[in-house]
Amino acid sequence: MMREGEPTRIMLGVNVSTLKGYPYASISCTRAFEWTLQKIVRSKTSAFKLLFLYVHVPDEDSFDDMDSIYASPEDFKSMMSRDRVMGLHLLQYFVTRCHEIRVSCVAWIKTGDPKKVICHEVKRVRPDFLVLGNRGLGLFQRIFIRTVSDFCVKHAECPVITIKRRADEIPEDPADD
Repeated sequence: MMREGEPTRIMLGVNVSTLKGYPYASISCTRAFEWTLQKIVRSKTSAFKLLFLYVHVPDEDSFDDMDSIYASPEDFKSMMSRDRVMGLHLLQYFVTRCHEIRVSCVAWIKTGDPKKVICHEVKRVRPDFLVLGNRGLGLFQRIFIRTVSDFCVKHAECPVITIKRRADEIPEDPADD
């Protein structure tokens, strides 16, 4: 839904690298971000606003660090704030880069299943379109690895652009990112 006179709002889902770990962004989301800057934003920085969403995925049992000792309510607060800080560090790269080239942006963190959270946030925020990285997995791999981008293409309530990694960016195990 384009709003006359307002910047085009592009939402990008960002995630952590499975190869380098936290706080490094995945190859796919970094590629999607760079592609967005090069192919869409270009030099028209005031015409766009980038919306970065990081979805923190808690462990299945909701405890990220089983070696921690929780002896007081403050211990639980510090664990929850640590997860937020982790997301902030990841988002810092994208926000800093936008400010360097003078592109307006906002970033936020949600917790849950990334594909469901992204679709919920698209419905809530109503971006003009969504850009997601895509590992470019083959059909056989996608059967076993349900991808966020495939789900969002089918369910997000806005146009979705998926950006594949370049051939020289694909790690030995294509499922890694």
